[in-house]
This record gives sequence, structure tokens and C-alpha cells, in this order.
Amino acid sequence: MQNLFECKVKYEKIDEQSGGQKKVSETYLIDAVSFTEAESRIHKEMESMIRGEFMVTNIRKANYTEIFENEDGDMWYKSKISFASIDEKSGKEKKVSNQILVLASDVKDAFDKIHQGMGGLTVDFDINAISESPILDFFPYFKGDEVNDEIPSNLKPLNTTNTDSNSDNFEI
Repeated sequence: MQNLFECKVKYEKIDEQSGGQKKVSETYLIDAVSFTEAESRIHKEMESMIRGEFMVTNIRKANYTEIFENEDGDMWYKSKISFASIDEKSGKEKKVSNQILVLASDVKDAFDKIHQGMGGLTVDFDINAISESPILDFFPYFKGDEVNDEIPSNLKPLNTTNTDSNSDNFEI
């Protein structure tokens, strides 16, 4: 299960029309283990994208159950879907709602991508809403098949020939 965080970043950029500086606040989605890691990762990502100073003004937990990426999409859309579920204890039917984030070119494309992504569901679902999201980009923990296996700077590899099963592979 993903731990998703919406991070707001404020910085000054050059306005394409007027040529002057303007302050902007942009939202990015980060997959991270904790708030601390989310802040660290957003700083690392923004340092490679933004020239000059920036400030992370807000980090909040996001509650998306699914994220559908699409290489042809250029806008993130937030969707609310609902489906019927049976409560195991009472046996009664209840309505469950989920938030989905989908990268698409327009609302119709988002609608189609949701149906395509949710095609494996054995229950019927309703799409209650689709709206543009303020999210500009998503930084997953894993990129494709690659694992983010960067070794933290406070850990150093030990001798790899050590076969003692009780020893750790890194020391602090």
C-alpha cells in the first residue's frame, strides 16, 4: 500500500507573458514512508527542477486508493468512485467511496482510463465525480521496474564477505 503525500511548493518564476517574476504555489504528489521522507524527497526533486530558492509550505496525507498513469496524459484528474460492499458482521450492504487519481488529456479520457483501470473489478461501480486536480506531477517510490535503492548517507557497507547471519549488512 502506498503512503501518498501532497506537497505544496512556493517559489518565484518568470512569467512567460510579462517577463517579470511572479510567485507561484504548486502541488506535487510524493510516495513516501513518512512526512519527513516526503519533505526530503520533494526537496530533492525540486532542486533538480527549480532554479533559485523555494519553500515547501504544506505537506498533507493524500487518500488516493489508485493512481492510473498514462504517458499520453498531461493533466491529473481526481475522481470519486463508489461501489456496493457487504458488511461481514451485519450482512448489510453499504456504499464505499474511493478517490482515484488519473493522468489524462481531458475529462472523457480520464473517464475511459478509469473504466480501463477498474476493468478487473467483479462489482459494479459508479463514477460520481471527475475534476481537475492541482497536482502537477507524481513522484512514485519505485520508478517503473527500478527500485529506489539509494543507500542513505548515514549507512556504510560492511565487509561483504562476512557470513555471520546475526550481523547486519550496514553500520551506523
